[in-house]
Amino acid sequence: MMALNKASEFDREKVRFAQLTKALSHPARIAILEILASKEECMCGNISTILPLAQSTVSQHLKTLKEAGLIKGKITGPSICYDVDPEVLRECCGLFEQFSEKMFATAKVREDE
Repeated sequence: MMALNKASEFDREKVRFAQLTKALSHPARIAILEILASKEECMCGNISTILPLAQSTVSQHLKTLKEAGLIKGKITGPSICYDVDPEVLRECCGLFEQFSEKMFATAKVREDE
């Protein structure tokens, strides 16, 4: 018998926020997003020359970011050029802001007690 995926029992917004924050939960992925946002480099091999990581490791991090939708890849010849998806970045920021507001509102209530 297979275990049930408990994530399906939460609303779509919570599941999406968890997916995005999980993709952001490694310093290498944060660094990759910063590199892509600055337009320094967009190819995996070029990114791996900037970061202290092997190209295969950078590829795995790019895959995680792409699966979450934070970046998109465009095939250019034999390579893929990656870029930050601004719509998904805005979505992530909005979800984080909503979450933060809820947490601060709850914390304020506790401080007042």
